[in-house]
Amino acid sequence: MQARTPEDSKTTLTDLVLPSETNPLNNLFGGELLARMDRAASIAARRHSRRIVVTASVNHVAFNKAVPLGSVVTVEAKVSRAFKSSMEIYMDVWVEDRESGERSKANEAIYTFVAVDETGTPVAIPPLEPETELEKKRYEAALRRKQLSLVLAGKMKPSEATELKALFVNS
Repeated sequence: MQARTPEDSKTTLTDLVLPSETNPLNNLFGGELLARMDRAASIAARRHSRRIVVTASVNHVAFNKAVPLGSVVTVEAKVSRAFKSSMEIYMDVWVEDRESGERSKANEAIYTFVAVDETGTPVAIPPLEPETELEKKRYEAALRRKQLSLVLAGKMKPSEATELKALFVNS
């Protein structure tokens, strides 16, 4: 299987925040943002794997900045690491200022998707070759996040989590 780059999976979804999507403070509902991120991540995962993909987990979500009514919100998603059949998708959420047009980062998230066949059985996916410094940083961190998740789920012994141990061992 030929390796792909994060740029190959890049997905950008841009939309307007409407009144029916806001809470009593006139900010975008968190659940609405989660759904938008899920759609963007799904497209990115499908672009990388060229297979049916399913959401395996929402690993991290940071609601750092409210997204007000009427804002233009953009979700940018890219595969940050590919494993055997699963892939981590890293997303950045941007809000465009209504008057100046300047974009500022509002939120970020990390989802995991699994590629499956028509029966729902996991299938192998292409490897990922990061290119930029940010892509390389996210690629390396993805393995640590995966090991931590496996340890917390009881699917990996802490002693086997080599990437995590490396964070705490003095060289």
